Amino acid sequence: MRRRLVPAALLLPLALLLTACGGSSSASTDTDGPGSVTLDVGDQKGGSEAILRAAGELENLHYKIKWSTFTSGPPLLEAVNARAVDIGGVGNTPPVFAAGAGSKITVVAAWHGTSKGDTILVPNGSKLTGTRQLKGRSVAVAQGSSAHYQLVASLKAAGLSLSDVEVKYLQPADALAAFTSGKVDAWAVWDPYTSQVLQAGRGRVLTTGDGVTNGLTFQVASPAALKDPGKAAAVKDYLARLRRATDWVHDHQEEWAKVWAKDTGLPYEVALASVRRTNSTRVAVAVDKPLVASEQRIADTFAELRLIPHKVDFAGFVDRRYNGGLPPSTTPARG
Repeated sequence: MRRRLVPAALLLPLALLLTACGGSSSASTDTDGPGSVTLDVGDQKGGSEAILRAAGELENLHYKIKWSTFTSGPPLLEAVNARAVDIGGVGNTPPVFAAGAGSKITVVAAWHGTSKGDTILVPNGSKLTGTRQLKGRSVAVAQGSSAHYQLVASLKAAGLSLSDVEVKYLQPADALAAFTSGKVDAWAVWDPYTSQVLQAGRGRVLTTGDGVTNGLTFQVASPAALKDPGKAAAVKDYLARLRRATDWVHDHQEEWAKVWAKDTGLPYEVALASVRRTNSTRVAVAVDKPLVASEQRIADTFAELRLIPHKVDFAGFVDRRYNGGLPPSTTPARG
């Protein structure tokens, strides 16, 4: 049976979602828990707060969580650097750009998932069948995003460089408009945008990040918060709850898709597709040497492209105190 096309207007709210593009923050939203210690948490729409609430992990707190909502990773990390936020979740590339800018940030936790939702999309009528055919073509991507690195890595795997394509640095709402109107030949993007385009029948996958990107997402904290004993203890508890909530998502995919759809305005079928392809595959892993090495490769790549101002030593931006007995970062994503 042919799927009903989702109107373009339903795609636009997705510009408010997820980990990787530029934008601004909104005001603080909710506060949970009692106590004298307050953990200021940066979040994104349909992110950590929604997962924790759905999984019942915001009960019996012994500290307060004050939530602030951001449109994406970079402005969230700006708030961490400014000590306006103690901790928040982002993808694999924003911390590299923040580190390159000399921001005071510390990666304290990681999750490894599949990169199947990180895609380069082309319109259904496109004659392109492989990444190498992107040479000389226009590609939309959000600068400094996980998709930005995925584009670079995918081109490299095909024997091309970023200079071989016409890069259009566009945020998701603008990229969507350019993609659907035929103004760009391809769009490098992440879930749930990938699922939205596919479910709407507006494009197909040219290639995915599987095998070329590391599939990591992070919780990034303020060094000042980590030096505060009360906040550091709250961070430890918060990360434990978030890890349990992520496990809950894997075991309750349809239930989480319903909550996520309601929280973000995503169509349910799009939310479920994204949950199955990306969200439910994540497993909590240690912040270890292979993780640092993987992020260092991203940093070196962008330094060589002169997209960050200088070489970054990523090892100086991690704190391993919360690893506990977690498996290595190379642990396979959930199936």
